Amino acid sequence: MTLRNIILGAASLALFATAMPALMPAMAQAPSDALKAAVAGSHRSASNVARDGARHPAAALTFFGLGPHMRVIEVAPGGGYWTEILAPYAKATAGTYVAAQGKPDQKLPEKFSNEAVYGKINYTVFSNTSGPMGPAASADFVLTSRNIHDWLWTPGMAEKFMRDAFAVLKPGGILAVTDHRADPRPQHGDARDGYVATSTIVNMAKAAGFKLEASSEINANAKDTKDHPFGVWTLPPVRRSAPSGQPADPKFDHGKYDAIGESDRMTLRFSKPV
Repeated sequence: MTLRNIILGAASLALFATAMPALMPAMAQAPSDALKAAVAGSHRSASNVARDGARHPAAALTFFGLGPHMRVIEVAPGGGYWTEILAPYAKATAGTYVAAQGKPDQKLPEKFSNEAVYGKINYTVFSNTSGPMGPAASADFVLTSRNIHDWLWTPGMAEKFMRDAFAVLKPGGILAVTDHRADPRPQHGDARDGYVATSTIVNMAKAAGFKLEASSEINANAKDTKDHPFGVWTLPPVRRSAPSGQPADPKFDHGKYDAIGESDRMTLRFSKPV
């Protein structure tokens, strides 16, 4: 092999490594023992465990870059699917878990007060009128799952979330996002059917200062046609059978939608530049 070929080969490898940042870390990493233990723990509710096949918690959190000693803020944790994993993981790895709720007096379900399992649950607030999520540059990891589509219905709220997350994260900190994906069809208005264009979220994040590091197909579902009568909520786990606010229709045939399963979702990892 000539010297010229060696140089060209090395240059090609360097170019490939630069062009493929989204693939190389995901292929190289496996869930840590602490994360696997948190996912497998007997403390998790049966209803949440049943959804792991659609939400892939260990693979998703590994892709996002969750690590030990992190201060983790989960924004709008709802009933606690991710809390059941993130809080015990933070406890086991000398980290901190923070739930960002919509109101100052809003707490997670009572079971999360068990510090032997979940450690100390810390609270902050995120809403369209809230102040900072915490001291500037104090968090390592901010996660929100299937919430941005809702925030789009309140003008400016999704953009505020991006700014607030950027402010609270340390340089190099991670913003982890999943949501129902409209692509390849266009987003319908402000996503009242629950499906958001990937570009909507990416553009808002970039406008706030974030860099898109990688996207993953961990939570893709090619069977999701995204044209359901009651939006994404026609699918499991909600299984809506009538317009929002109206009584369920006992004659509605869920079979087609149950066969689709949970929605097709984008899985995005952003970072705050150093």
